[in-house]
Amino acid sequence: MKKMNYFLMAFTFLVMGCGNAETAETENEIVAEDTVQQVIVEEEMVEGYAVGDYTTDFSLKNIDDQMVSLADYTDAKGFIVTFTCNHCPYAVAYEDRIIALDKKYKDFGYPVIAINPNNPELVEEDSFENMKIRAKEKGFTFPYLMDADQTIFPQYGATKTPHIYVLEKTPEGNQVAYIGAIDNNYEDESAVTERYVEDAVDALLKGEKPPIAFTKAIGCSIKH
Repeated sequence: MKKMNYFLMAFTFLVMGCGNAETAETENEIVAEDTVQQVIVEEEMVEGYAVGDYTTDFSLKNIDDQMVSLADYTDAKGFIVTFTCNHCPYAVAYEDRIIALDKKYKDFGYPVIAINPNNPELVEEDSFENMKIRAKEKGFTFPYLMDADQTIFPQYGATKTPHIYVLEKTPEGNQVAYIGAIDNNYEDESAVTERYVEDAVDALLKGEKPPIAFTKAIGCSIKH
């Protein structure tokens, strides 16, 4: 398990900025509010899986109203566990790429398992019913699960949507092999030069370690 405490740096940044608050208060109000919200999320979520850790399983409701666990996938070699949601523009930008990852790798034993970690009372667009609608609109080829009690994403240490965890199934359990972003350009897929998740899974399929095991996830803060 590793520490992810960014609160002190973020708090210092906010305090240093107070000197200009009188002239910049109006235009910075929304940005400051979002920053504080993100700080609170990251401060509270101080622990999570590190590369090399073994994960515990879960049982979460899928959009077909069935419960899904990793143990259900007896033939899987691993998983691409993806914390994502409906409303976040970063998550939306990556939807087609997440679908493509599932289509490319599930037949090789690495299916996508998508989990919505957000509290729908804070973001109505991320409700369970809206998850069903979005999955049908986009033609999701993978389970889209609701972390209804918001207990799974803290175990993983996820802070963003999307936030990816590539797991390798071993005799000891599902071991974390990669954590972070899907690739290095959320805005323009044609400009991507580093495909972190694909490189990680390709390496695992060859019996090798991912060339890059950790990157910073880029996305919206998880709402809870």
